[in-house]
Amino acid sequence: MFIGALTLDVLLGDVRSLKQKRSVVRPIIAEIRRRFPAVAVAEAGHLDLHRRAEIGVAVVSESAANCDEVLDACERVVAYHPEIELLSARRRLFNDHEE
Repeated sequence: MFIGALTLDVLLGDVRSLKQKRSVVRPIIAEIRRRFPAVAVAEAGHLDLHRRAEIGVAVVSESAANCDEVLDACERVVAYHPEIELLSARRRLFNDHEE
């Protein structure tokens, strides 16, 4: 069993309030959930900042290759949104043999 975790740090466009931020981030999270129902996704950081967001994605799979494939696809979904800029993507892979 493998667990893949992806942290995406994004810069939002012309956002001046937390309400506007939610209106940009929530549809992206909903799109990931709709396209990949087996992943867990949430806004995980920069909660008090207007123009920054951190989106966390997690997936469990029987193979490392499948984890990478799903996380790559989730990263592409976020990167293709023109209203945001993907600043960084950090990925971790865990297996059940690690302590």
